[in-house]
Amino acid sequence: MRDVLLKYLPERAIDPCIELIKSNHVHLKIVNERLTRHGDYRRYPDGSHQITVNSNLNKYRFLITLIHEIAHLAAFQHYGRGIKPHGIEWKRTFQKLMLPFINPSVFPPSLLPLLARHFRNPTASSDTDAHLSIALKEYDPTTDKNYIFELPKGSVFRLRNGKIFKKGNKLTKRYECVEMATGKVFLFQPNAEVELISN
Repeated sequence: MRDVLLKYLPERAIDPCIELIKSNHVHLKIVNERLTRHGDYRRYPDGSHQITVNSNLNKYRFLITLIHEIAHLAAFQHYGRGIKPHGIEWKRTFQKLMLPFINPSVFPPSLLPLLARHFRNPTASSDTDAHLSIALKEYDPTTDKNYIFELPKGSVFRLRNGKIFKKGNKLTKRYECVEMATGKVFLFQPNAEVELISN
């Protein structure tokens, strides 16, 4: 298992993660990219636990995702299955499990303050924390994608699903963008990845 995880995790995180996987009796599956999620946790009727994590994540996002999913399992076991999936019990469990990893032997120093801030009140997805998400994407392989916040107002861009939008005004945190085919207005997070068509 160590040799496999070496490809996906920061080296200093491997042994503690193996311990978490074994102590929680997790079957870990590393799967092809899914556009709607980085990972998930399932408990099967026979009582076994499966966690899946996308194979295309950089090592730091992979680690956060793996601990996120183990926190679901641990929170359900400790508090019962009636808790909310991303409620206060899960948040506390995620914080506790993540704390040993938030140090410079695991994460680059530039990520540590962003992680510390995020884990004061972790969200259902690190993607909703725009500052952390953008910082984590610095460690992704290079792509031809742009972030919404980088594009000038009036730029035309395409999403992965092929829909085309025109960037409009920035509201408090998000950007209004008009879908070209329908004229409907949608709100986009600043860290949404898009393909620039024209500006």
